[in-house]
Amino acid sequence: MELQKMNGHSRDEGFDGLDALAEHEEFLPHKTGGKKEIHFTDFEGKTSFGMSIFNLSNAIMGSGILGLAFAMSNTGIILFLILLVFIAILSAYSIHLLLKSAGVVGIRAYEQLGNRAFGNPGKMLAACVITIHNIGAMSSYLFIIKSELPLVIQAFLDDQESKGEWFLNGNVLIIIVSAFIILPLALMKQLGYLGYTSGFSLSCMVFFLISVIYKKFNTLCPLEDTTHHNSTPHADHHAAINVTEDFCEAKLFTINSQTAYTIPILAFAFVCHPEVLPIYTELRDPTKKRMQGVANISILAMFVMYLLTALFGYLTFYGAVESELLHTYSRVGSRDVLILCVRLAVLVAVTLTVPVVLFPIRRALLQILFPDKPFHWARHIAIAFCLIFVVNLLVIFVPSIRDIFGIIGATSAPSLIFILPGIFYVRIVPEEQEPFLSRPKIQAACFAGLGFVFMIMSLSFIIIDWSTGESRSVGGH
Repeated sequence: MELQKMNGHSRDEGFDGLDALAEHEEFLPHKTGGKKEIHFTDFEGKTSFGMSIFNLSNAIMGSGILGLAFAMSNTGIILFLILLVFIAILSAYSIHLLLKSAGVVGIRAYEQLGNRAFGNPGKMLAACVITIHNIGAMSSYLFIIKSELPLVIQAFLDDQESKGEWFLNGNVLIIIVSAFIILPLALMKQLGYLGYTSGFSLSCMVFFLISVIYKKFNTLCPLEDTTHHNSTPHADHHAAINVTEDFCEAKLFTINSQTAYTIPILAFAFVCHPEVLPIYTELRDPTKKRMQGVANISILAMFVMYLLTALFGYLTFYGAVESELLHTYSRVGSRDVLILCVRLAVLVAVTLTVPVVLFPIRRALLQILFPDKPFHWARHIAIAFCLIFVVNLLVIFVPSIRDIFGIIGATSAPSLIFILPGIFYVRIVPEEQEPFLSRPKIQAACFAGLGFVFMIMSLSFIIIDWSTGESRSVGGH
């Protein structure tokens, strides 16, 4: 296998031509006078270090943050912290494997790494896993919009009961949001342009975090309505709570029937791997060290946000915390202005995350369907429109979508985090550089094996849930 230098160009391998590094200081590129034929992956790196951090952090941040306080209640503070540190380190190591593999062969596309490692089947596998996983992520975000936005509008209108108005219909609202917000952002030519919206999305989640911390010091435990809440989905759950003397005491270590479910939840909370190489492609002055810095800072920032959200959410409600934190706050007061603003902020955050998640899917489809074609706006727009259309149909017409994507999440997330980076590294890095039995390759192989363990464990949890008739979430992003 002939190696290529980082600045090499191989059109037949679909390599992103990045031999021309960023020559300008501004974030947005201006037109050049060159005659070079531009392919869909041939972007000059123009995205700043900070904007790249915003984009990758936004890709990491997901709806799963709402369930981390519940996860802590099932592990205890110390065990949760140990697991969170462990998963964050593994995620950074996984990105290291991806960047090292990309640096060896001069390829900055996940699908092309699969092509270099295993030929066309590897390329197809990587593209399919990315597509399926990100469609699942997009669907979960639109589900939040579908369920939460009508409630926010209803609260702003001070309308106690919906009378069937169209503007309180979740299906209508996700179509409107998709058409007027998500689709225009998804039509941006480069992912780097979304750095501004990603920064705003992250600021909304920071507001969410600040509100969680504030509420900790303004909410009494146990809640006054622990057994008298009029919300049907959660009433039975709270009625069954036994408020003991230590109910409102923090547990450092807790082991119960749901403790094992928190491990895949935390593992999936750091899934950002489909976006890593596209962001690397558009990074100004791209080097492996620079991109690893983007990844490390993004993971550290999300680690802090995850930990603080889980800690203060748990210390607010202790044993009464629900699987979705916002639902628990609703029990404090359904007309709480701050919580209403938090709901709106979370809605804005997930809405602005959808276009970031869409970019790797479009890139994967372009790699499969049009690997040697130059960039064309018609293809760019058509794929974005079709993807958003399909996801809207799934969210509107498939009632058990969470079960379907529970299976997808249990298979695609371990593949993206553990299995594919590990086996790509073993296959791509040449033996003259690192022998097959060298420590780095053995570590990578064990890392891939760990991914299979996570996959089997997650699938087992889902099957157990289905067989017992319970509905727990094994993970989310």
